[in-house]
Amino acid sequence: MFLGGLCSNPNMATAKNRQREQRIQEEIVVDAYGAEEQAMGWYYYLEEHLHFPFRAKCTRQRPISPLREGQDVQVVGLAPAEECESEMFVSVAWEDRTLAVPLAQLKTIKADTATQQAVEDWYYWVEQGYEF
Repeated sequence: MFLGGLCSNPNMATAKNRQREQRIQEEIVVDAYGAEEQAMGWYYYLEEHLHFPFRAKCTRQRPISPLREGQDVQVVGLAPAEECESEMFVSVAWEDRTLAVPLAQLKTIKADTATQQAVEDWYYWVEQGYEF
């Protein structure tokens, strides 16, 4: 379903947050005319607002990620743009390497205000059921 420029999955929608909706429409996906442009809008927004490194906690397990619910990680960067075409990924320090995991799987523990807001904006997008 396409709502006001955003693709939405009606089975996932939660209560709307007017400030976040406005920020998403006017800063993040403004002038985005398709999935690829929305993904790039999000990528550039996160690239500008996430300040690395920061600590985060895994909120839920995902089959594509080795993280377990409740696990703390050090987020060290944004994954390469080509990995973020269908959802946003961040790089975390994992054992003896760096691994990309879904940003929607994480909540900040210790991060500056801009980082926390950007992560919460993405989490909100996902919780609303919006898709690229």
